[in-house]
This record gives sequence, structure tokens and C-alpha cells, in this order.
Amino acid sequence: MRPPDRCAEPASRRLTLDRARELVLAALKPLEDTERLPLDRARGRILAEAVRAPLDLPPFANSAMDGYAVRSVDQDAGAALRIVGTSWAGHPFLGHLGAGQCIRIFTGALVPEDADAVVAQEDARREGDSIRVAVPMRPGDHIRRQGEEFRAGEALLPSGKRLGPADLGLLASGGIHELAVRRGLRVALCSTGDELRPVWQPLGMGEIHESNRQVLKALLVELGAEVLDYGTLPDDPEILKQILSEASSLADAIVTSGGASVGEADFIVEALKARGHLDFWKIALKPGKPFAFGRIGSAALFGLPGNPVAAMVTFRQLVRPGLLRLMGAPASTPLRLRALCANWLEKSPGRLEFQRGVYRQDPGGSFSVTGLPDQGSHRLSSMSRANCFIVLPLENSGVAPGEPVEVEPFDELC
Repeated sequence: MRPPDRCAEPASRRLTLDRARELVLAALKPLEDTERLPLDRARGRILAEAVRAPLDLPPFANSAMDGYAVRSVDQDAGAALRIVGTSWAGHPFLGHLGAGQCIRIFTGALVPEDADAVVAQEDARREGDSIRVAVPMRPGDHIRRQGEEFRAGEALLPSGKRLGPADLGLLASGGIHELAVRRGLRVALCSTGDELRPVWQPLGMGEIHESNRQVLKALLVELGAEVLDYGTLPDDPEILKQILSEASSLADAIVTSGGASVGEADFIVEALKARGHLDFWKIALKPGKPFAFGRIGSAALFGLPGNPVAAMVTFRQLVRPGLLRLMGAPASTPLRLRALCANWLEKSPGRLEFQRGVYRQDPGGSFSVTGLPDQGSHRLSSMSRANCFIVLPLENSGVAPGEPVEVEPFDELC
């Protein structure tokens, strides 16, 4: 039996998360500046133009395994094939194969033009300077054909592709050592709150160590942004206005945490209205309702909540897509999977909710997820233990064990 619902929150006029994301993406345009970078500095950057292959890959036919390069026409049952040379990777056999001949060959080595198949060494019996083949020899067996992966002139990667490790390897295999990419993103970062103190400073009465900036800085660096760190700012509206104005002249975007709620000391929205433009404030989301988005000068401003889990949820759902849009990457949303819930999840209708959970795959391939206790938005410890968000729709009023839910697995750093 399902536990009784909590009092449902009244229908809200706040933006849905989907609508908020649409507004963020519509307000932002990709940076137009480009630069050329060597391959080893291009990780995480966005291609400014499509890349075409300058050569075939493989550039020559080569062996897919250790064995013997043969002519498939030499199929006489029990016939011995005489070994006339060896082809090593990087040291090819440069002679020719005649009837009844073969060469010893190793993985990656060039296959001579006269050979059209490779026999795996376990399928051949060596007898001195000859072999006897125990399997049929078919044209193309165990040979990687020239141009099998791509041909010269073929499109390798499209403009707008964010470069990952496999992309860099693909480009290197094609002999490409320099790329045109979009300029790196500059993001100003600050936290607000009179109670916040650096991690290295002893705490006084009523003070806490500042943690949000560490989390957000790591997320920004993982995204490939250059971070302009303004540290922790006091709850002073004039100082906030001054710093935000300065940051807007140096950065493409500004990310703040704290000061976006409705308390008397929450001044981010006030500063945004005074020095720029507020697009929206507050969304039907838990945790993360007091999220502000707007612009100061040419810089987009993302005002995140001060509670650490709320800051991470809104970064993943709104800030990261917005920054990727600025970088020039195609719009995307986090991956979601279906899983069976293993325990009760409490929720009141009225807001889309992201709860922390641990998902796993059973031996049969099905996914299950267990919601963690301590779901308060100030509980960073449960975020550290989780490996996914459990996504509960706005109208949902709780989940019973065995019911299906959607989960968003964390990728690298969440």
C-alpha cells in the first residue's frame, strides 16, 4: 500500500524545465571566433569546420592477425606452401609470390599484391620451410583492405562536433595534426554569502566552508571552459553589481551560486535587473526552483541556487546545455533510461523532481534503481554516493517498489 500523499503544492505558474531550457537555448548564439589548435590541445573543443580525410585508412592492405599470406588459388588438398619471406609491421616483404608459395606475416604488416588471403597461424601446420593449411583459403580472409575505414576526401567529422578522445585518435590516424575550432569559452564564476569561508580558513560562529565553487569549477573545467574565478562575494548589492559588470566585460557567461532566492539578502536578481536583463526567474523544479537567467552586456548570466545539490541539478539541466550552445555544439539533453524502483519514493505533485539514486544492471540485463535517503538539497553527501538522478514528473505523487521510473546516469563529473 502506498504511503499517503503529502499535501500537494498548488498549481504553479512557474516555468517547466523544458520551457526554461528552450528559452536558454533560444537566447544564446554560438561564438563566431575561431582559432587553429594542434591536435593535442583540441580535447573538448568544437570543430569550426568539417574535416575531410587526406588519405585512405588503412593506407595499404594489411593483415588482421599473425599467420601466413597466401594465394587462395593454391587450394590443392594437402598441398604444401613454401615460405619465401616475412612481412613485419613497418618492415614489409617486397618480393613476389608465385604458385605454391606463401610468406610469414604479422598483424598490421603489408599484404603483398600477389596474396589475397591470410591464414591464421593456428590454422596452418609448419613443416620446416613450408606449411600445410587445414582450412579453406578464401579471398579477403583476415585482410584489412586499403580504405576500409575511410577514403581520401571522405568526410570524417562534421562542423559542430565536440572532440573526444576517439575523435582525436581518428584524426591522428588520418594524418591531421591541426584543426580549426571555435574559440574557448570564458566563464566568470562566483559564490555569494556572508557565511561562506574558504576551505583553508578556520570557521567562526555561524560560518561554513564554501563548497559550491569547487563543484562548479570542476564542472566548467570538465566542459573545457576557461574559468575566471571571482571567489566568494559578500551579500552586498553594490559589490555584486560592480563585480557582475566587470565580469560581463571579460567573460562570455557568468555563473553564480546563492543569492537567487527570495530572502532579504538574495541580491543576484536585483543586480541582474539593475545592470542587465532578467529573462526568467524560478522554475517548477525540485531541487533548483530559485534559478535565474538573463544577460549583462553580452554575457549570459546563470544564477544558481545556493544549496549544493540544487546547484548541481540546475547546472546539468540548464547551464551545461546553454554553455555547449555558446561553444557551438548541437543541442542535446541528458540520457535517460528506464529502471524499476526498488524502494518507496516520496514526492508531492507540482514540480518536476530530481532525486539521487543508485542504479544497477542485474544479470538478466534489466535496470533497477534505489533512491537514497537524505534527499535535502543541502545534502552533498548523498550526491557523492549517487550514480544517477531519478526523474519524477511534475504530476507524480510518489513511487512504490517495483514501479518503473526514468533515471539519468551521471557521466564523468555530474
